[in-house]
Amino acid sequence: MITWGCQMNVYDSARMTDVLRPLGYAPVESASDADMIILNTCHIRDRAAEKVFSELGRLRLIKEERKADGRPTVLAVAGCVAQAEGEQILKRAPYVDIVLGPQTYHRLPEMVARAARAGGSVIDTDFPAEQKFDFLPEVAAPQTQGNVTAFLTVQEGCDKFCSFCVVPYTRGAEASRAVASVLAEARRMAESGVREITLLGQNVNAYHGEGPDGRIWGLARLAEALSSIPGLARIRYTTSHPRDMGDDLIAAHRDLPALMPFLHLPVQSGSDTILKAMNRGHTADEYRSLVEKLRTARPDIALSSDFIVGHPGETDEDFEATMALIRDVGFAQAYSFKYSIRPGTPAAGAPRQIAEAVKDDRLQALQALLREQQDAFNASVVGLTAPVLFTGRGRKPGQMVGRSPWLQPVHVDGPDTLIGVERPVRLDARFSNSLAGTLVKECAPT
Repeated sequence: MITWGCQMNVYDSARMTDVLRPLGYAPVESASDADMIILNTCHIRDRAAEKVFSELGRLRLIKEERKADGRPTVLAVAGCVAQAEGEQILKRAPYVDIVLGPQTYHRLPEMVARAARAGGSVIDTDFPAEQKFDFLPEVAAPQTQGNVTAFLTVQEGCDKFCSFCVVPYTRGAEASRAVASVLAEARRMAESGVREITLLGQNVNAYHGEGPDGRIWGLARLAEALSSIPGLARIRYTTSHPRDMGDDLIAAHRDLPALMPFLHLPVQSGSDTILKAMNRGHTADEYRSLVEKLRTARPDIALSSDFIVGHPGETDEDFEATMALIRDVGFAQAYSFKYSIRPGTPAAGAPRQIAEAVKDDRLQALQALLREQQDAFNASVVGLTAPVLFTGRGRKPGQMVGRSPWLQPVHVDGPDTLIGVERPVRLDARFSNSLAGTLVKECAPT
């Protein structure tokens, strides 16, 4: 399994492994040792399709070498590029055996059988009426066995149709898993040793799953139910949309200790003109108001966001409005990108495309400001004592690494028995991307 892209692709790859397990497949370290190679793709990055075809050229050589040794190999392309490109993959790479979209991997065993019978390629990029989660095996979480943290997809798809984004076309409309299904998988994860779960969705705070009482539950109510699962200490979620950040979810950040004080809430731009062109459905001041509500509910909450510079039509004044929003809000971390054309999206054919040199300059200025803010946030927690959930060994002998409530890696000297345990740590020093601390007996007021 070769996985590119977001956390949801990581989760999807694990579930594809689950559905293939009854056929005798198990993960291997090297593609040259694999009887089946699945390339799980992402369409978000620039020139995503060309990168896939380049990788397929490399995998073709492995497939041919194995065939010469009498070891046949099934080669599959999954994920969002498979959904977007479909038949084009088989035209340009006829040696690919299976092409499947992100909504059809529950049918992967059937596709494998069809490819074997037909002796040719199989493609399945439909948006089936049934939800794939209803057909996935209820395994005893082998993919999370021994892991302290895990991803759990609860929502997929998007109805927002931002001008720059392909997700509605590759993942389909917004759909949410039933509450019972989510809780059952979370319990299995907790029983396997998982202590922190990150709920995933393209618009995860748009979650609207059917509850055991027959009513529709939102993400806040789901988080409350998850927080009662024995052994599960922490809950996070990503990615959110400002339009779906309701008062009940803001209140959950105040009321649920298990809901971590860290929120990824993409805004993309600080210019109302560009936000309208992006079809974001909110203004910059509405975003500021949301941040104010969140910080009133949970004063220690840390915010992360996404920014795109150089969207078609962005002027110097629009870019300065984005910089002003960043200064006003203050982010613990953020992801930032130059706008790049995604064929089929509204912005792809929009007038007033921005020159690459201008986008480069704006991105460098924006990232410099974001780095300053990240450094400032990390500096602000030095001297505090905070609970750290330890996830594994560090790089140095006797060193352990864990996560702060604000998602920062934290290193301490300690025994292996810390793995899976949440302990108070005095945060002593900051580095570029991590903190160092010292174990303490009890958590002092912060």
